[in-house]
Amino acid sequence: MFFLFSKVLDFVLVPTVWLLALLVLALLARQPRRWLVAALVVFLITTNPLLVNELLLAWERPPVPLAALPRHADAAVLLTGITQVGKSPHDRVYLGAGADRFTSALWLYRAGRVRRIIVSGGSGAVQTVAHTEADDLTTLLRLAGVPHSAIIREEKSRNTRENALFTKKLLTPEQDTLILVTSAFHQRRAMGCFEKVGLHPIGFPAGYRSTDRSITPDAWLVPSPEAMANFSLLTHEVVGWLIYKALGYA
Repeated sequence: MFFLFSKVLDFVLVPTVWLLALLVLALLARQPRRWLVAALVVFLITTNPLLVNELLLAWERPPVPLAALPRHADAAVLLTGITQVGKSPHDRVYLGAGADRFTSALWLYRAGRVRRIIVSGGSGAVQTVAHTEADDLTTLLRLAGVPHSAIIREEKSRNTRENALFTKKLLTPEQDTLILVTSAFHQRRAMGCFEKVGLHPIGFPAGYRSTDRSITPDAWLVPSPEAMANFSLLTHEVVGWLIYKALGYA
């Protein structure tokens, strides 16, 4: 039930859905002006690169330097959500936004900062897919030279809470130093979920959607479809974090 609810929430929180609803109300209303003004306000806010970037900078966790990490952690926990498992042909791996999660985990391993990589994540799709994200990322890790013995795969989880629960079941008492690799915007919720189940990893944010501050005219004045996509992502994540906190998941 919670999984299906999250999918409905994905739809409701998209700004383009808000705009469509406001425009439909404007068509049906006797006095459409207020609805058109509301649609314009939503459009200007959600497509403003400067405003959206400031919101991202406030929410995303800051980068963590390598010097702040243990010299040899037991494992990096790589959370999925970055591949397109529904894309055919299925003879390759299709990386999407957030692929920096994968490269960051690989970087930590190749730099000798972690002994293993735990790939956690099945599929977030409602329908059955041909393979899981854990399968895909394991394939890429093997192609990048990570030995099979250094990869632990968890492919049942469908959300962040299950990432934490199922990862804990895979760990032995000796594995006590974990580095949690996920997108910077997702780091708050992920850390909360892992700490709630008794794990206390070190956060290693990746996949930043924010950029360095810019005060150029285009950042103020030119509407950006990328800004709207980032606003939608941020809205979804903040609401998701609040729901997880209310349910005691994070």
